[in-house]
Amino acid sequence: MRIQKMAQLHNLDEIANIDEEVIGNNSRGEYIKKAIEDERCIVAYDKNLIVGFLLFDTHFFDCSFISLIIVRPTERRKGYATALIEYFIGISPTRKIFSSTNKSNKRMQEVFKVNGFIESGFIENLDERDPEIIYYRSK
Repeated sequence: MRIQKMAQLHNLDEIANIDEEVIGNNSRGEYIKKAIEDERCIVAYDKNLIVGFLLFDTHFFDCSFISLIIVRPTERRKGYATALIEYFIGISPTRKIFSSTNKSNKRMQEVFKVNGFIESGFIENLDERDPEIIYYRSK
């Protein structure tokens, strides 16, 4: 069973552990905590286990921007990223939704394409020799 909903502060440790498992450190702990406090963090559950999360904001030219989608490595390719995106599209406070990923991240590029996002441009110089691809879709 897949359930998506807004994260609560009591979820912080579990979410931060998933993030640390993926990136190898806990450097985004405060960022995640702030997103939860601001109701900008959505979690995906399978049974009682958080399997992934999505962070967003609305400060990208007054449009929604999905800033982070993380799914536990053991739970990837099971539709959780899509479930998080679909849930967010349903609650997005803006019609236009943007996100991004590195040019090297082929797996995430595929997730965006499958979910109806189109390429909208590039940003150079964020990560050396790995441009950021901007993706767009409307509600």
